Amino acid sequence: MVSARPFQAVVRNPLYLQVAERIREAILSGGLAVGDALPPERELAEQFGVSRASIREALRALQAQGLVEGKGKGLVARAASGLLSEALTHVVRLRLASLEDLVELRCVVEAAALERAARRGAPGRLDAARQALEAMCRPDVTVEAFHEADVRFHIELVAASGNRAMHLVMLAMRDAMSRHLLEALRAAGPGVMRRLAEEHVALLDAVERGDAEGVSQRLREHIQGFYEGSVVAPAAAVGR
Repeated sequence: MVSARPFQAVVRNPLYLQVAERIREAILSGGLAVGDALPPERELAEQFGVSRASIREALRALQAQGLVEGKGKGLVARAASGLLSEALTHVVRLRLASLEDLVELRCVVEAAALERAARRGAPGRLDAARQALEAMCRPDVTVEAFHEADVRFHIELVAASGNRAMHLVMLAMRDAMSRHLLEALRAAGPGVMRRLAEEHVALLDAVERGDAEGVSQRLREHIQGFYEGSVVAPAAAVGR
């Protein structure tokens, strides 16, 4: 039996939502690259044939979605990693997933990326990771400098996999977990930092030798060992 009303009424979106959708599509399709500055309000109003008030509303909507950032003439298209990191941070803070869950997710993604990097055999792609490792091994390295180099080391190893999606997810997890890592390093002391640096040496060596299975196992032990002992357990104790 055919319904007496098979169609829904057409929804007429406000002009600012139509403008926001077109700019959003330009960002997501790559027409506006990450970091590109958006045209001024007046120019956008002329291009879309709408008022500047509609443009301002559209830009506010896009900022709320995390697709543009900045103020006034400094509005630019935002990186997807920023959206992912905010989402992951909210997930943890709202307790929709635990920090332990995020650590496990990182292990899965990074282990797969390092296996891929080891199989690719691309020494030139590891130069940035090697530089970060050298910074970690300096005898006078501060906790903050070690933390920055540590994060950069892992990001560069994942980038060496050549998988852009893995790289973006890793960037997002870096931002979501960075505070926990830095606090744990401050509490751990120089001995732990030396051990972590030695483990990084072994990770880089395994990737360079093409030891895909070995680097995956080392990575899991490295990540889980540090977070279970220095981040997750203390955080759980504080929460009790």
